[in-house]
Amino acid sequence: MSPQPAAAPLATPDEFRAALSQLAAGVALVTVHDAGEPGQGRGEDAGMTATSFLSVSLEPPLVLISVREDSRMDELLSRVDRWAVSLLGEQHKALASRFAMKGRLSDRLLFADTPHERGPASGAPLVTGALATVECRTEQRMTAGDHTLLIGRVLEARVPAPDSRPLLYFRSGYRSLA
Repeated sequence: MSPQPAAAPLATPDEFRAALSQLAAGVALVTVHDAGEPGQGRGEDAGMTATSFLSVSLEPPLVLISVREDSRMDELLSRVDRWAVSLLGEQHKALASRFAMKGRLSDRLLFADTPHERGPASGAPLVTGALATVECRTEQRMTAGDHTLLIGRVLEARVPAPDSRPLLYFRSGYRSLA
């Protein structure tokens, strides 16, 4: 039996955050519509700002999102298998900030103030003027540290604003392309 190597030291959360802040990421709004129980009203919409959205596969078309474990969005996505992602443009900076706030106003009020349409495949809100939108059905959920990773099959994909400029997140702040 070969000797086990000594455990490698782990980066601290602050070291990890500082290192990853050097990676520019696109900003997206992940949304879901929870229809609720029959006879309980019209249901509710929920949204969260995300920079952890990426393409996984072209055939079949798959994407991945990461949500904080035990968050409201994690709980909703454990019950609702259809959701949407709106890729935000630089004109959506305030929207991204509002949906990223901890202890924010209710999502119902935020959506009332956000121009959007309902996605035909997911029923979730799609941001008007988004660079692109995708509607997905959850294929797989897995725990990864303090987050849940969801792999979604893309049911619908649109590019409503192909000439818009993306909103980026870099060094702990929203940025625009120069």
